Amino acid sequence: CSDNGPDRDAGSAGPFRGIKAMLYEGGIRSPLVAWAPGLLAKEAIGSVNTSSVFSAIDLNASLRMIAGVEVPAALDGESLNDTLLGRSQASRKAPIFFRRPPDRDAAYGVHHLPDLAVRDGDWKLLCEYNGSKPELYNLAKDRGESTNLAADQPDLVKRLTDTLLAWHLSIPPDNGQNHTERR
Repeated sequence: CSDNGPDRDAGSAGPFRGIKAMLYEGGIRSPLVAWAPGLLAKEAIGSVNTSSVFSAIDLNASLRMIAGVEVPAALDGESLNDTLLGRSQASRKAPIFFRRPPDRDAAYGVHHLPDLAVRDGDWKLLCEYNGSKPELYNLAKDRGESTNLAADQPDLVKRLTDTLLAWHLSIPPDNGQNHTERR
């Protein structure tokens, strides 16, 4: 599993928008190679799964299941061991949340980048710490995040924004809202 997103001068995000330090797909997606002799499904050997949504936090639970070790109930990740081993194309069920590091509001000279993001199924919402400036994308139809659908989907924007802000407030503060003011 690699680091998230390429640096501006050290690679390409291919068809995805953004680079390292951005919450667009080009800044948060990373490849994962599964190598497990004797465990991988024979039909999956040498194949590429481009449809399953899997988060790095799912690795702990997945590897525990593969190893036959108990998965604690309090663990954040989901066990997607069959996906990891090429036996399934399933995706995680719970949303994936992201918070941009507070010192990267102007990464590579791009100012006012979204502070928060949530991926829920095919939908991805990005917004500021207070929920303003929502951007909504259907990643199944627009993996390059080129068409903001927020104005067309106000109920979905509200639901995802409420979920995202509740998550953001439930974790320790990173001083992101005040970072720029302190500088």
